[in-house]
Amino acid sequence: MSRRRVLSGLALIGLVVASGTGYLGWRLAAGEAVPAGALELGRAGTMLYVEPGSGRVRQAPAGGGEAFGAGPTCHRVYAGGDTLACLRATAVPMASELDITEAGSTSRRTLELWGNPSRVRVSASGRLVAWTVFRTGDTYLVPGAFATTAGIFDLRLGTHYGSLEDFTALVDGTAYKAVDRNFWGITFAADDRTFYATMASKGRTWLMRGDLVTRRLVAMRQNVECPSISPDGSRLAYKFRTGKTWRLHVLQLPSGADWALAETAHVDDQPVWLDDQTVAYSKNDGDRPGVFAVPADGSGVPRRIVTGSSPAAG
Repeated sequence: MSRRRVLSGLALIGLVVASGTGYLGWRLAAGEAVPAGALELGRAGTMLYVEPGSGRVRQAPAGGGEAFGAGPTCHRVYAGGDTLACLRATAVPMASELDITEAGSTSRRTLELWGNPSRVRVSASGRLVAWTVFRTGDTYLVPGAFATTAGIFDLRLGTHYGSLEDFTALVDGTAYKAVDRNFWGITFAADDRTFYATMASKGRTWLMRGDLVTRRLVAMRQNVECPSISPDGSRLAYKFRTGKTWRLHVLQLPSGADWALAETAHVDDQPVWLDDQTVAYSKNDGDRPGVFAVPADGSGVPRRIVTGSSPAAG
């Protein structure tokens, strides 16, 4: 992106949203102080990440180097277009809030959610925001030991799509209605209509292709978790599970060609594309989290970028 969007903290506005899956509300609150060194969304060659300890969002060169911007405090962060989404836990047990800020706007919206923060995504246009929270449990590694809620909000239309559990899910062409279904790890295609996510049930996981207009989810293949679509829309980076470990893979759309990436360590993160050739992710780096990157074609070796978590293209 050639145009830079400078982001700063501003006042909140209020809006109440009703949903069959629970209470959701946009809080009205006083403005917060602007962190020193505003984020520049869309600045080429940069990335966002969450700094350990402070939890502050920082911006730094994607190739590594000193951070030059500071944003809000988050557990997970993502940006698309003019929109920054910040998912964080609150002081209330099993509760999160999703702060959504649009650069150049005079407002910031905060969505109250029931559950602990897990994943967040923004469409490339900045129009759609998605989140995943844990209602119970705190890991995807043990089937049946967790429950999630994954939802989508359209900032332009003001439409809340509810939980993905409200969508019609199809497996092998048949409606799949098992009560133990869980969804997580949403990623958006460029048309702001198509999206991909993970569905789990009865110890299995599927890659689901969703449609916001028809509110349908269609199973594409098994053993695909936390998909992340490439900038050109041709590939999905994801977690492939073997036993009790996950390895990063890339799936070619629509051919179905699939290959492992150079990172062989266990990775429990939704990967992110820094560009069409590079996939980034967070993993344990000693006693602290680290952001690493690998080539998307399966070549090379993992490259450490920065100490932190929740990477996102700047």
